[in-house]
Amino acid sequence: MVKNSVISIISQKENEENKGSVEFQVFSFTTKIRRLTSHLELHKKDFSSQRGLRKILGKRQRLLAYLSKRRRGRYKELIDELDIREIKTR
Repeated sequence: MVKNSVISIISQKENEENKGSVEFQVFSFTTKIRRLTSHLELHKKDFSSQRGLRKILGKRQRLLAYLSKRRRGRYKELIDELDIREIKTR
């Protein structure tokens, strides 16, 4: 639960600063992914939500790839803050 409180503080700071930044978009997608994942644990046959989850995962993956190419330091910080795995580069 400590992670959620840290994330809410980060979201408030980012919300005031810049909603269009790559970091904020990744954060927003991460919260949606976590919410959908918990929903799908209860409703295993909700296929439309599964499709939406896959689409959001793809968007987040593309944004993280962009961020890792442009600003590697900020990418590492964001991954650590949100507690997500590093993307695989080709």
